[in-house]
Amino acid sequence: MKLAQIVSILEETVPALWQEDYDNSGLIVGDPQMDVSKALVCVDVTQSVFDEAVRRNCDLIIAHHPLVFKGLKRLTPGSRTESLVIQAIKKDIAVYALHTNLDNMDKGVSWALGQKIGLKTSQVLVPRKGLLRKLVTFCPVDHAEQVRQALFDAGAGCIGNYDSCSYNLEGTGSFRAGEGSHPFVGETGKTHFENELRIETVYPLHLEHEIVRALLNAHPYEEVAYDLYPLENEYAKVGSGVIGDLESPLDEAEFLDLLKSISGSVVLRHSALLGRHVSKVAICGGSGSFLIREAIARKADVFITADLKYHDFFEAGRKILLADIGHYESEQFAKELIAAILVKKIPTFAVLMTENNTNAVYYH
Repeated sequence: MKLAQIVSILEETVPALWQEDYDNSGLIVGDPQMDVSKALVCVDVTQSVFDEAVRRNCDLIIAHHPLVFKGLKRLTPGSRTESLVIQAIKKDIAVYALHTNLDNMDKGVSWALGQKIGLKTSQVLVPRKGLLRKLVTFCPVDHAEQVRQALFDAGAGCIGNYDSCSYNLEGTGSFRAGEGSHPFVGETGKTHFENELRIETVYPLHLEHEIVRALLNAHPYEEVAYDLYPLENEYAKVGSGVIGDLESPLDEAEFLDLLKSISGSVVLRHSALLGRHVSKVAICGGSGSFLIREAIARKADVFITADLKYHDFFEAGRKILLADIGHYESEQFAKELIAAILVKKIPTFAVLMTENNTNAVYYH
């Protein structure tokens, strides 16, 4: 299978457009036209992971954290990153990363930890803006249904738990077909008035190409009139962290013990216990201190994340329990998410989970 096909499958589910501006998700090493037959999935690309990929005959490494995060000015065996890139090129092993785009997915890294904990429901804690668009088009009334359905089939018209959403307004359109045209209605050189329907619908930006193509294919006119508008509405399926409810409330100490067991953390850092039960849980895999206030505003009993600084813990006050479980510990289940995407889409493609624990933090 071509590497480009694997990339396409991954980005259909986790679009690169969802990554943060500072990130470097996507194909980092490799020719999209190269053949790949086996992938090794990991959180970090380390020397031990690379050696494992060679030993297990994997020609693709799919990681959560990008191997190249900042720009490289040279390729010499000076740093860990440069050395691994050189080795990957020599061994013809491709490297791909799903980082903040996987973090930002509603069923992404934070959601995966929530599932392990036992959240019965969850939603994005802080949805992203700027990822939705509105399409407006005009077509003959008799063809409106086929145009609408084509747009819906391509992914337009979804708002929350509703689909097939559109606004329709009847009016009169006018046009005059010029020389060389082949009008669907009317005559060349004569102004024509047609009873038309204005159709408005929303769509996620990453599907824009497919939706416009569906519109052009379904519309009867030779020249299709349509407008695309940027929206500032929140996109509920993409954003930072998740928040949800446990099946049954737990005592704080009992909850922390559960969290420690599930994450495999040797030790947890947390703010002062509040003597309350834990029911509503907010989670941000990786470094999530920027979401503390939002977790408080959403009335979470506990906020699980990593990389909290000393002064971050003062933000808790008597309002919330903060639990720092460690960076790797909070994102380790990304491997399962990545593997599940590939297995579901291409069950015949070999996907292996790394045998290496790449956590760089040790406890004595």
